[in-house]
Amino acid sequence: MLETTQQLRRLLQGPEMIVAPFVYDCLQAKLAEQVGFAAVYMTGFGTAAARGFPDLGLLTMSEMVENVRAIAHAVKVPVICDADTGYGNPINVWRTVREYEEAGAAALHIEDQVWPKKCGFLAGKQVIPLEEMVPKVRAACDARRDQNLVIIARTDALAVNGWDDVVRRCHAYREAGAALIFVDGIRTVDDLKEYASRLSGLPLLYNGALLPVRELGQYGFRVNIHTSTLMASYVHFRDTLRQLKETGRLDLPITGHLFAELIELMGVPQTEALSKKYAI
Repeated sequence: MLETTQQLRRLLQGPEMIVAPFVYDCLQAKLAEQVGFAAVYMTGFGTAAARGFPDLGLLTMSEMVENVRAIAHAVKVPVICDADTGYGNPINVWRTVREYEEAGAAALHIEDQVWPKKCGFLAGKQVIPLEEMVPKVRAACDARRDQNLVIIARTDALAVNGWDDVVRRCHAYREAGAALIFVDGIRTVDDLKEYASRLSGLPLLYNGALLPVRELGQYGFRVNIHTSTLMASYVHFRDTLRQLKETGRLDLPITGHLFAELIELMGVPQTEALSKKYAI
């Protein structure tokens, strides 16, 4: 079987846009793989939330790498990962890439925000100068042992400086070696169309769900990391808890078939077979 970095490179060269749903734990990743997604996206927002923190730069690189390793070892599909700002200067970025690569990431993105960063859709973001970000992109590319590891350069400059600066940054990051370009903070369909138009010709990643996947594919994006799965998991679990608290029951039928599906997904039969194989 191909390494996940090679799998992702082949997907990027194919005709279809890659849709990678947001996941923050192994169960979500295994479900995404089971239903047929060719890649998953390890969300920094979700990783922080799962540990009880807001996405405000409070998690360390080692905490993020721990989650990369868990998810990458749980599935066979490529895992695209949030690596925040790279956690420092170009030397820190170098180490971050080495750690993510060793943990099993197929791709990672670093952003040009000031540290501590903020979620890309929060107000009050600040970005570092382009001249400081370009060496970080170069360091990320140089640090790879596997040249198939996909380095993604993200800019958060749209809300801060506007489109002209975004375009300037994106071309500079691409020239520095980034395989994909990621403009975050796309809030409207008009923003989305502007993104595709102004940066036409660059390999682009889109974060969001403003349009159905089929329509998004028409705009030339190579990757869509689909944030709706994160929000759906939050809403459904919240509503389930509310129903249980308010009514004392759940509408979901907890059947033997459902439990069997879950234990199959988690590999119980395979683990039990190994246990029998090595029984004394």
